[in-house]
Amino acid sequence: MISLKTDICELLGIDYPIIQAGMAGGPTTVELVAEVSAAGGLGTLGAAYLTPDKLRQDLKDIRQKTDKPFAVNLFAPVPQDDFSRLDEVKQALQPIYQELAIEQPSAEYRSPDYGEELFRICLELNVPIISTAFGSLPPSHMACAKRRGIKIITMVTTVSEALAAEESGADAIVAQGSEAGGHRGSFSFDHHPLGAQVGLMALLPQVADAVNVPVIAAGGITDGRGLVASLALGAQAVQIGTRFVGSKESGAHKAYKQAIFDSDEESTVVTKSFSGRPARGINNRFIEQFEASGTKPLPFPSHNTVTKEIRGAAAKAGNPQFMSLWAGQATRGLTQEESAAEIVSSVMEQARAFLR
Repeated sequence: MISLKTDICELLGIDYPIIQAGMAGGPTTVELVAEVSAAGGLGTLGAAYLTPDKLRQDLKDIRQKTDKPFAVNLFAPVPQDDFSRLDEVKQALQPIYQELAIEQPSAEYRSPDYGEELFRICLELNVPIISTAFGSLPPSHMACAKRRGIKIITMVTTVSEALAAEESGADAIVAQGSEAGGHRGSFSFDHHPLGAQVGLMALLPQVADAVNVPVIAAGGITDGRGLVASLALGAQAVQIGTRFVGSKESGAHKAYKQAIFDSDEESTVVTKSFSGRPARGINNRFIEQFEASGTKPLPFPSHNTVTKEIRGAAAKAGNPQFMSLWAGQATRGLTQEESAAEIVSSVMEQARAFLR
């Protein structure tokens, strides 16, 4: 018998097995996180690109809006910058600079690395749950978090990654199927240059069978049917991203939201063109032009830093053709803004109806 009150609800202190994905870079706002948590799910602040001061303020504001549990999503330690091929990449970007009237791109770049400080702030301010992308927390960080009673959620894309995450001390694991929008959570790039592309229906039961901690399903889940199916396949909760990008509380640009509402299951591609790491997003002219140039992106985070000017200029102009439009493959039914509370409620209502 499938129950909507799973063990992970007790573990995380939530009413419903719905987790809002920690989407760094704009979609997750204080309002979105607080509303999802207040509605009974788990709101997640995508904090990886925040400055320490912004994280402190956001955590204060979230707690003023809700006393419910929430999570902060961080990146596992990322490689040092590598701008050795910067001139080559900027040459490939030159036509886009011209189209967006970026007359003088930066001559020098440096990717901010606040990871250590962001983690320390989470400890200092007693964040109840930390989730990670791109790998597990370092052993020293994991030990510190465990001593303070912080729950750790790690994203994986293969069974081998799930086993590594469990061994590192993760309290729960997100099994990210290939349908998922945004960056691939893969950290075994030796075997998967574009990140592992295992579909959720194949990945989820294999991960659930392999580990002894709760598993969270992610990838192409937008409604109660996806929740019930995920629970049947061994998950104890679902993580939803793309539907929350289109929510009223989301900080996503209105042109980004409209691109999601206008898209369908064939609209997305997996690309390194924006950040240097594989990510699923709606195909647009930036991706097509950069890939047509034949130029290899810089590694992450350096390439992400170089393209930031373009993404900023595109947002200012309201031009989605040069924005990073991260989205999953289940967008056909997403056609308009909804409140975060409405999303949580509708997913649960539909799931209950199916179980009846």
